[in-house]
Amino acid sequence: MAQKYTEARKEGNKRWDEKNLDRVSLAMPKGKKEDIKAAASAAGVSMNAYIVAAVDEKMERDGFKTEPATE
Repeated sequence: MAQKYTEARKEGNKRWDEKNLDRVSLAMPKGKKEDIKAAASAAGVSMNAYIVAAVDEKMERDGFKTEPATE
């Protein structure tokens, strides 16, 4: 049986996110989001994981050290 997503659980998740995650707002041309979503799905990962991995790869190519992404 599935557990209910209670207000207490929602609040706990929000506190964890605030403590452990940075948020970035990203703007892109119309339609690009769906392209990324499809590519991420084909790769078997979330759109967030796909974007973070792409940024990490670009940073490494440009000579910046990155910590491995975990999701």
